[in-house]
Amino acid sequence: MEAGRADRKVVPFPLRGNFANIGDLRFRRLVGDEAWAQLPAAVRARFSKRVAGGRTILYAGEIVECRMSRCGWLLAQACRLVGAPLPLSRDAFVPAAVSVTEDELSGGQIWTRIYGRRRGFPQAIHSAKRFAGPTGLEEYIGRGVGIALRAEVANEALHFLSDHYFLKLGALRLRLPRWLAPGRMRVSHIDCGGGWFAFVLLLEHPLLGRLLRQTALFQERKAPEDGGPEDAP
Repeated sequence: MEAGRADRKVVPFPLRGNFANIGDLRFRRLVGDEAWAQLPAAVRARFSKRVAGGRTILYAGEIVECRMSRCGWLLAQACRLVGAPLPLSRDAFVPAAVSVTEDELSGGQIWTRIYGRRRGFPQAIHSAKRFAGPTGLEEYIGRGVGIALRAEVANEALHFLSDHYFLKLGALRLRLPRWLAPGRMRVSHIDCGGGWFAFVLLLEHPLLGRLLRQTALFQERKAPEDGGPEDAP
């Protein structure tokens, strides 16, 4: 018995990384094949990358616009209670970075955003995207608070629109009424060519109007052994 075990071929753990070469089709399924085909090749490539097997995808750039109304600024400060998912300052032309890794518990993705500030330490924002719920995609931002998102394609850009907000307490999932929600959120991924893309966050309230608009430009950064920034697809 022991000799038989010794003859077995042992597969080393790092081999898990080979699965990262298999494309991730989940974002494509959310929008459908016809809409997916309308996206630029660079956008399709970014949202088809797998981050399993311990991989991390890094994007670096800068915030070029951050406008908040007075109510928007107050909302951002109040959201500190659930992890500060909104920018806390109006600083523009400051560095920004995003990392994307796998969430092994849910099979989704963990997004970490770092926003530079002119005063104090950079702001760190953590959220988890899970391919679940009635819309097929949810983003958890902290303290059990989450957003059900709808993905759609328009004007050759990929957009994530808030469908509703919810509170998850263990197995209990409570949908927040519209009057308690902070407003309609839209996050857009717009390809700019040359390996660059724009991340645009827009938050609008039905009564208070536009609360927030933030625009950041990013480019993928590869590990040094991979040869530096990614070439444009």
